[in-house]
Amino acid sequence: MGIESTPAEPGNGRLRGDALGVAGIVFLVLAAVAPLTGIIVIATLGIADGNGGGMPVSFLLAAVVLLLFGTGYAQMSRHVASAGGFFAYVTRALGRPPGLVAAFVALLGYNCFVAGAIGTSGFFTAKVFGEVLGLHTPWQLWSGLSVLAVFLLGRRGVDVSAKLLGASLVLEVGILLVLDVAILARDGLSLEIFTPSVMVSGSVGLGLLFAFNAFVGFEATGLFSEEARNPARTIPRATYTAVALIGLFAAFTSWCLISAVGAGRAGAVAGAHLAAGDFVQSIAIREIGPVLTDAMMLLLVVSLFAALLALHNSASRYLFALGRAAVLPKALGRTVPRTGAPAVASAVQIGFATAVAACYAIAGLDPVADLTASMTGIGTLGIIVLQAMAAIAIVVFFRRRGDRRWWKTLLAPVLGGLGLLGVTVLAVVNFGELAGSDSPVIAQLPWLLLFALAAGLARSWWMRRFRRTEYGELEHTEEPPRKELDVRG
Repeated sequence: MGIESTPAEPGNGRLRGDALGVAGIVFLVLAAVAPLTGIIVIATLGIADGNGGGMPVSFLLAAVVLLLFGTGYAQMSRHVASAGGFFAYVTRALGRPPGLVAAFVALLGYNCFVAGAIGTSGFFTAKVFGEVLGLHTPWQLWSGLSVLAVFLLGRRGVDVSAKLLGASLVLEVGILLVLDVAILARDGLSLEIFTPSVMVSGSVGLGLLFAFNAFVGFEATGLFSEEARNPARTIPRATYTAVALIGLFAAFTSWCLISAVGAGRAGAVAGAHLAAGDFVQSIAIREIGPVLTDAMMLLLVVSLFAALLALHNSASRYLFALGRAAVLPKALGRTVPRTGAPAVASAVQIGFATAVAACYAIAGLDPVADLTASMTGIGTLGIIVLQAMAAIAIVVFFRRRGDRRWWKTLLAPVLGGLGLLGVTVLAVVNFGELAGSDSPVIAQLPWLLLFALAAGLARSWWMRRFRRTEYGELEHTEEPPRKELDVRG
C-alpha cells in the first residue's frame, strides 16, 4: 500500500492538501538551492579551493550519489507522507529515540541555514544596490525587509510561494544560460576537464564537499508531501527531477566558466578573485557586457531572497510537524483555516532566525564572514548528517518489511548512504573551509551536533515518562488519515 492524498480542508492541524504538483515542488526546492547563488558563490569556492578545472566532474559525482540515495528516498515517500520529512522516516524505521535525534538535527540545520540566509540576503542586496544603482544603505535594512516579506508570505498558502519562487527561478536560470551560450559561442567547451590531471588537481575532497553543498535543500521534496497532489507519485518525480536538474545545470555552467579561463589555470584565476567575490562577474563583463552583468547581479538579489523564503518554508514545516506530534509546543501545529499555512510555526521560525541575525548585528560582526559563515556551515553539516541518517533508515525500513527489491530499496540507498557518510566525514574534517572561515570559534560549531543528539534523547526520555500517549503515536507522524490507494513502485 502507498499513500495517495485526496483533497482535504486545511486547518485543524492540516496543511493545504492538493496544492502542489511536481513543478511546484521542484520550484520550491530549486529556489532553496538558488542556482545563481550556487554558481557565483559555491562553484567559485569549489574551483578556487577544491579541484579547480575538475569541479564539473565533482558536481556530476555528487549528483550520482544523491540519485542513488534518492532512489530509496522516493520509495520511502510512497509509504510515509509527512511534513516531518526525515524525522518521520527515521522514527518509522529506527524507532522513537533516533527519530527525535533526527528531529533536533533537522531543527539545528534548517534554522541555522535560515539565520545565515538573512545575513547573506541583506549584505549582498546592499552591496549590489550600491554598485549597480548607487543606493548605499546598511545591510540590516534589507535583511529586515526580507524578514518582513517572508513573515507575510508565511501566512499565505504554499502555492503562492511556489509561484513566486518559480518566477525567480526562471529569471536566474535564464541569465546564466545567456552567459553559458555567450561562452560557448566565443570560447567553446574545454575537454581538458575530463583529463585525470585536471580532475584530481588541487583538493578533490574539498571539491566534492562544495559540490554536495550546492545540492543542500533538494531533500525538502518530502516535506511538502502533505501538500502535494498524489504524493506517492509527485514526491519521487520531484526528487529525481530536482537532483538531475541541479547536477546537470551546475556541471554545465561551471564547465562553461572554466572553459572561459582555461581548465589548467581555472583554480588560480578563481583564487585570485576569491577575496573580491567577482570571479563570475569578471567573466560575465567580458562575455555578455556590463548591462547584462548588472542585470545578473540584480537577479542575485532575487535569488538570495528566493533561497531565504524556500529554506524558511522547509524549516517551518519541521516545526509544524513537531508541534503537531507534541514534541514541541502544540501551538506550532496550528494552521490557518483558509490557506492551510502553518502560520504559528512560520512566525516562530522566522522570529528565531531574526533574533540570531540580530545578535550578530548588535555585536558588530560581519554578516558574511561571521553570520553566514557560521550559520550556513553548521546548517550544511546538519542537513548532510540528516540525509545520512535517512539513508540508514530507508534500508532498515524495507528490510524489516521483507521487501525483495535489491536495487531500489537496498543497493542504491546503501551506496548513496555510504557516499553521504563519506561527505559527513569530509565536512567535519574540513569544517573551516566549508564555513569559509578560519575562526577558532566557528571551528567548534560541529560540536552542536552532540547537543542535538543529547536534546533528542532527553526529549525521548521525558515523553516516554510523562507523555506516554503522544510518545506512543510518534511512529505515525503524518497528518490525520487520508484516503489510501494501491501505488506500485
